[in-house]
Amino acid sequence: MSMNLSDPTVGLAWLAFGAGIISLIVAFLFLGNVLKQDSGTPRMKELSDAIFEGAMAFLNRQYKSLAPIVAIIFLIMLVVGWVNPHLLMEVKDASIDFDSVKTKLAIPVSFLVGAIASAIAGYAGMVSTTKSNARTTHAARTGLQPALTIAFRGGAVMGLSVAGLGLAGVSGLYLLFGHPAIINSFAFGASAVALFARIGGGIYTKAADVGADLVGKVEAGIPEDDPRNPAVIADNVGDNVGDTAGMGADLFESYAATAIAAMVIGNKVLGLAGVLFPLLIGAIGIIASIVSTAFVRMSSEDGNPQAALNMGLYGTNIITAVAGYFLAASLFGDNALGIFIGIIAGLLTNVAVGYITELYTSYHKRPAQEIAEASETGPATNIIKGLAVGLKSTVYPVLVIVIAIWVSYFFAENSEAGLGIYGIAMAAMGMLSTAGMVVAIDSFGPVADNAGGIAEMAELGPEVRKNTDKLDAVGNTTAAVAKGFAIGSAALTALALFTAYAESAGLTETGINVLEPIVIIGLFIGATVPFLVASYAMEAVGRAAFEMIAEVRRQFREIPGLMEGKAKPDYARCVDISTAAAIKEMVAPGLVAIGTPVVVGFLLGPLALGAVLAGGTASGVLLALFMANAGGAWDNAKKYIETGKLGGKGSEPHKAAVVGDTVGDPFKDTAGPAMNPLIKVMGTISLILAPIIAKINLFNM
Repeated sequence: MSMNLSDPTVGLAWLAFGAGIISLIVAFLFLGNVLKQDSGTPRMKELSDAIFEGAMAFLNRQYKSLAPIVAIIFLIMLVVGWVNPHLLMEVKDASIDFDSVKTKLAIPVSFLVGAIASAIAGYAGMVSTTKSNARTTHAARTGLQPALTIAFRGGAVMGLSVAGLGLAGVSGLYLLFGHPAIINSFAFGASAVALFARIGGGIYTKAADVGADLVGKVEAGIPEDDPRNPAVIADNVGDNVGDTAGMGADLFESYAATAIAAMVIGNKVLGLAGVLFPLLIGAIGIIASIVSTAFVRMSSEDGNPQAALNMGLYGTNIITAVAGYFLAASLFGDNALGIFIGIIAGLLTNVAVGYITELYTSYHKRPAQEIAEASETGPATNIIKGLAVGLKSTVYPVLVIVIAIWVSYFFAENSEAGLGIYGIAMAAMGMLSTAGMVVAIDSFGPVADNAGGIAEMAELGPEVRKNTDKLDAVGNTTAAVAKGFAIGSAALTALALFTAYAESAGLTETGINVLEPIVIIGLFIGATVPFLVASYAMEAVGRAAFEMIAEVRRQFREIPGLMEGKAKPDYARCVDISTAAAIKEMVAPGLVAIGTPVVVGFLLGPLALGAVLAGGTASGVLLALFMANAGGAWDNAKKYIETGKLGGKGSEPHKAAVVGDTVGDPFKDTAGPAMNPLIKVMGTISLILAPIIAKINLFNM
């Protein structure tokens, strides 16, 4: 159903657009509040400026490298859409004028807006977190609560920018072009940028981290964030590049893809109300996130920062659930309960996956402690135990995801209208409606980490470092939980995209029979792609880290007085190594992700491509969970020893744990996170290609 602008219900789409704009305004106000705070001593400001300049240099080079790719895809879409728009959109709606200029521009313009919005979100978050770090450090000189407030508000700029740009972009394009199926390339634009941002950011941060740890901690025996280490600024830049810009782009992509897929499915089964409901759930989530920022406070100066952040997340979930029920009841009547249960399934998946992730990665829990204990017999047993923990950690999150899929489908399917597929889409939308708060909490982590680094490098007193360490410890947990959220949301998003693709490609009538050879071929190809991309990412970190290690060793060896603290290292050289490596190495895995659906679709047809999506989603989600949780557990096993257990810092178990953590770094921050945008970019490009390959494929399958 195409949108009728005279229908009063369309005003609800304007409400969604307005909520997106409000989110951006609040983000801007938070940024202004952060920038008003004191950034501390000249040394603290100098360090913060170096991190900011390194982060901006990376983003500028990354987006400059991506611009030609985006431009080429835009031009292809523009030409194809202008000559024959039916090739890009299989929409059986007589109200759409395929000969109008507006319709012909819908696909290319939506793609370009998605790519630009993703880049803007990256810039907004990066500016905020890199400008918040020294200010958080300075606030920590007066107390824990002021430091928590600044760090969280710095992260909230990213969270509210992601949600605001996502909702304003989707609802604005819908209001402009009038049909969800002709704006689905907005998600592809976001996916293309997110894939490269995730992979490039992961390579950057881990090249710096591995180089700083192996040469600084293990070889030279100097503390983490020691100003004598040439890679320390690059390492601090990398925290922001990976966990702010990378994670933000990842969840922006999920938000956009899920909203559009839900709208496409809703349009088929419920008409206009089904299209508008995902937008309105997104609006509710944004308002809930903004209101719940007020809950992020500690009851006293010696309170628990983790509990304060949890209050913000729980508040967002509860407000979204309550408001979502009344919205569903007002729009769907007797069908409301089944759809509402889908939303609840998504919200509970969010909480459950986060809890399971914490269970396997926190050093307060047995899995990470067991890895630490395995370090007593050397790095080999540490790595074996870490791999075992990572493999085992995939079971419960997958069970949670499949239960959410079953519950959301069952209750929606048994409603009067039989809305099972829409119920699954709303589970994904329910989960992602809280993205504003989840990304805010995740982006809090790099701010806290940088604040601790600046306190160390500026040689501030132990009380300051005590406060920043508390925030940093919480940040490690929030980062792990956010990774779990990103993986769970990616799984549900990929399922929603797969369903929308099947509808567009005409596979819902024929089904996908796993006994057909072409389907088996597609399944194996799809299942292989995540392994290939993970391999590219791991190798890229290894090559970049090798160059970084050589440079750090050179500076320790050749700069007189460096180890005595009498000379300054060349931080800029290490920043440049990470930047150049990330830009160069992100191309190959990106081309595999984009090229696989294109090649399979045009060679083997829509049935094989559907199987590719199924195989890629299954193996991609499992790999993402395995690598993220193994890496997090290795990291926190090291931190457990550093608290004084098993001999503490400098002991043989600690050295073994550092090796395990070094292996885990590209697992959890490069290869693992790359799986999320990988499976989504394959889904979004397949959704766009579906009308074309249904008509044109080499073997006519």
